Amino acid sequence: MTKRVDRNFALMFLVMLTVAAANTALQSVLPALGRSLGVSDAAVAAAFSVSALLWVVAAPFWANRSDRQGRRTMILLGMGGLVASLMICGVFLLMGINGYISGPAAFALFIVGRLIYGSLGAAAPPAVQALVAGSTTREERTKALTLLASAFGLGTIVGPAIAPWLILGSIGGVEVGLAGPAFIMAGFGMLVWLFVRRMLPDDRPQPRAEGDASGAQSAYPSIGGAPTGASVRAATASRSEPVGFFDPRIRAWVIVGLVMGHAQAMTSQAIGFLVIDRLNLAPIAALEPTGIVLMMGAGAALLVQWGIIPMLNLNPRQLVLIGLAISAVGTALTGLATSLFGIATAFALASLGFGFSRPGFTAGASLAVGPEAQGSVAGKVTSVNGASFVLGPSIGVGLYGMQQSLPYLTAGAACVVMAVYAWVALREKPA
Repeated sequence: MTKRVDRNFALMFLVMLTVAAANTALQSVLPALGRSLGVSDAAVAAAFSVSALLWVVAAPFWANRSDRQGRRTMILLGMGGLVASLMICGVFLLMGINGYISGPAAFALFIVGRLIYGSLGAAAPPAVQALVAGSTTREERTKALTLLASAFGLGTIVGPAIAPWLILGSIGGVEVGLAGPAFIMAGFGMLVWLFVRRMLPDDRPQPRAEGDASGAQSAYPSIGGAPTGASVRAATASRSEPVGFFDPRIRAWVIVGLVMGHAQAMTSQAIGFLVIDRLNLAPIAALEPTGIVLMMGAGAALLVQWGIIPMLNLNPRQLVLIGLAISAVGTALTGLATSLFGIATAFALASLGFGFSRPGFTAGASLAVGPEAQGSVAGKVTSVNGASFVLGPSIGVGLYGMQQSLPYLTAGAACVVMAVYAWVALREKPA
């Protein structure tokens, strides 16, 4: 039984890692792609903003569907959407690189591919989160969700690290070039889809016999292997409790998550342009240093989630407060840095702070409600994370166009304001 549980959590970890790696691999090459194809920086930011807008709408919808149709079904749908999106994006980028269509047309069609990810890809993360939340007790949920969040951290290291190696040459007389990461990550995503389909148990809710008050048929063991006694009802309940964004139990967590997420989106989406301009590099030459900066940031977040948080055993409110304070310093220093070492170090400090605050936001919202609201809250958390990338990239790139340090100084100020708000407003109440 323990082996099966560990295998299932490993699958969930792999799903989240793949989603993060695929997106950051694209993110690391997109500034270079945009400038190589003669596309404006604002259009590059829009490529992620439009998919995030759909994500905000779709995530709660799919989360509620997962309560009725099972988490496995939604994870398969989400991974399928990711694969389809990557393939479509790769094809249109390929056409632009080879001059079959203009650069702006290629990016416009690239956005169509991202729309598929925003609408269907949003089905997977809330289902994964709800499955893990329903598999743990309140006492171990923060650590479990932190470990799950670290999959994103690891993915954001893997994506930029391998992206330069996925840039392909000519195949059959067709130049693949910077479209390579999209095609190769689509292939890897398809493998993960097959693993999930074959290995993750079907959790669709089954009708219970009359008089059966047991809820789920069995308890779901913990991540560490020992049974928790937590009912699988939280993951597969046919009766779920809808929770709104302005529900008093999660409202303060949503506000903190939204502002914090915008601060991170503003700074991370502009970092490729900052590297190109501050170091005075050609777009292609900037791929490696941009990857180094992104990997430093992801590595810092991973250090927090794998090492520091489990060691300190902090509660969600403490995680958010510490994270916002560190991020405020790190984002401001990133905007002032003028060397690769300075940019990478400051960005790592900012990411280290977000590594504290993001799992704090996720766990705090989850702990604020009972087991039958976990699916709904998971959808709200995923929606908030997506909402940060609707306007965040465009705001960041817009401020960057006015003055290179402006998005980073603005993000630092926002983190300070949110730290004060979190100190006053965040309270952990038993569900």
